[in-house]
Amino acid sequence: MRLLPIEGCRPGMKLAKKIFSQEGLVLLGENIELTERLISRLEQCGIQYVYIADPRTDDIVRPSLISEETTQAALKEIRTSFRGMMDRPKRKKGVTYPYIAQPFKQMMNMIIDDLSNHKDAMIMLMDMSSVDYYLYQHSLNVCVYTTLLGMSNGYSRAELTTLGMGALLHDIGKTQIAIDVLRKPGSLTKEEYEAMKQHARIGYELLKDEPNLPLLVAHCAFQHHERIDGSGYPRGIKGNEIHDYAKWIGLVDSYDAMTTNRVYSAPILPHHAIERLYAGTGTLYEQKMLQLFRDKVAIYPIGISVKLHTGESGIVADLNHSYPHRPIIRVLNNEAGEELKSPYEIDLSKHLTTMIVNVNDDSNEVQHAAGI
Repeated sequence: MRLLPIEGCRPGMKLAKKIFSQEGLVLLGENIELTERLISRLEQCGIQYVYIADPRTDDIVRPSLISEETTQAALKEIRTSFRGMMDRPKRKKGVTYPYIAQPFKQMMNMIIDDLSNHKDAMIMLMDMSSVDYYLYQHSLNVCVYTTLLGMSNGYSRAELTTLGMGALLHDIGKTQIAIDVLRKPGSLTKEEYEAMKQHARIGYELLKDEPNLPLLVAHCAFQHHERIDGSGYPRGIKGNEIHDYAKWIGLVDSYDAMTTNRVYSAPILPHHAIERLYAGTGTLYEQKMLQLFRDKVAIYPIGISVKLHTGESGIVADLNHSYPHRPIIRVLNNEAGEELKSPYEIDLSKHLTTMIVNVNDDSNEVQHAAGI
């Protein structure tokens, strides 16, 4: 499979990975042949990248951090819980939400079990979904990525459960924000932005009195937009005043927001997102956390097209866990852009002078995948 931008897709190409609707249901399945109408529909849904089948790369498979069973169960639970909150906009004193605590704990057990079987896994782009589905998928992405980082940081299972639940519920306050503000495609007005910022405080208020949730989960919702230099919100706390769990969640939240479809912003690729995060080293984010995060992110996702400094081009065939920024490249075209009769692979961790100079420079690959 190969990862192509939607504008690079052509009729006749076949999908190699499922695409999900805003409800978490399969919008298009594997092996579906794309048509002009389907491509246009995907663009309207805000899909920016898709995995395409290619006979030269069919043996290349993007590994999943968690199983499809766990993914769909988690998304169903998130959707049910968040919609339950939307249906109860005014919380009465003493009222709790039992449909949050126990189901989410069970969900975390499934996620931790899946991740425990893939401790060396790298953070990669999750399955593609429409922009309206962002809140649900984003909550799951942040949970999975943050829990994986917690494992790498040596947290116990109990700590991972609390951290993961804090990540799952970090944006639950958005269920109380007006839907026209949440889904506004353009820039927010000053008043709308101030209203949006209240989701952190609202999330804390929704969660803090839940008897079956650790209070720390509520503080994760409260603090995930705080920054170590005091420039965050809602309280402007800084440094050690911010709990480490909230720092992890805030970092991952920023990354996923940059690399995921949003109604007001197209995603950017992982290597660009990492660069932007590093611009906030020591001011917005802890340096040691950024370093661990960087080492766990596949900045060149499996299947993405790349161009080497030699002029040759190909796709990322596999990752080097010890050298995450030096993947294995399957070279498909020579420096003149001509298709190689015998593609070969080069391990960039062993060829240190070979550099990736461009990503998604795939005009030749588009024609081949489409059978042109």
